[in-house]
Amino acid sequence: MSYALDRFRGIFPAALTMFDRENKLDEEATALHWDWLIRQGVDGLVIAGTSGEFIALENDERLRLFRLAHDVSAGRVPLILSTGHYSTRFTIEMSLEAQRIGADAVIVILPYYQKPSKSAVIRHFRDVRAAVDVPIMLYNNPANSACVDFTPREVAQLVEEDVIHMVKSTYETVVPIHDLSYLAGDRMAIFYGSFQAAFEAMAAGAHGWISGILNVVPGVAREMFDAIAANNARRGFEIWKRILPIVHLYTHQQVGPVSDLAIYRSILNFWGLKGGYSRNPFYPLNGEEQGRLRELLKQADWLEPAATCASRS
Repeated sequence: MSYALDRFRGIFPAALTMFDRENKLDEEATALHWDWLIRQGVDGLVIAGTSGEFIALENDERLRLFRLAHDVSAGRVPLILSTGHYSTRFTIEMSLEAQRIGADAVIVILPYYQKPSKSAVIRHFRDVRAAVDVPIMLYNNPANSACVDFTPREVAQLVEEDVIHMVKSTYETVVPIHDLSYLAGDRMAIFYGSFQAAFEAMAAGAHGWISGILNVVPGVAREMFDAIAANNARRGFEIWKRILPIVHLYTHQQVGPVSDLAIYRSILNFWGLKGGYSRNPFYPLNGEEQGRLRELLKQADWLEPAATCASRS
């Protein structure tokens, strides 16, 4: 079965899940953040992904987030709901629930912790596809999963078989992006899934960008995407250089040996928004780290949110 994939283009933040100080799910703060992202002009949301801390969620909490996203979005943007689990059975059950709730697509990570063979992982995806009737995005992230590396040709073969329909390619290199674009770019949606080379990835054929960093640079990222889509690479690169100071906060560990999520949450708090908390063992920045972050944001002219694209109603 073919799906219309033209809705899956542009900037899709891997949206944060907000918890409170006691590590309890904070649906109110989560809803406020997701609504803010939509109003910044993003093209869609990925719910309960890596930056949404799916690994720390109970199954019923994931379903609560899926329902919350459906209510918050109210049809304004497409929702890609993260349903992946090590277990094929649990992945199918979660995907069917997401489909019933109204997912526009599901994103399924490679099985994690245990290391099944590549043939077993391919069967895992075939079994999920046989059970669900929404587009499936392969979350190709071997660094944080079973270390099964799907090559572009293998991804293209799964597209040909109608097993998957999109991919989030989470590599620092953009080589898989242009290879996928060449092999199957007219039959699938290709998303860059890291944050170190987003400009190059979109210039190389990616249809969009999924990343946790988009929780704090949504409007600027959308402007970069629009510039590249309009064949204005020079303008796109200028905007990318505006984003790079935020990238370097984590990649160069300028704040300290801290998580990227803690950085994004503190930035949102500095802006007067609700950054919430992660679930332990992801801890918030301490006072010294927050002071260092504030100074770095000041130097980069990021102490206030950057100007954004036209908001959605």
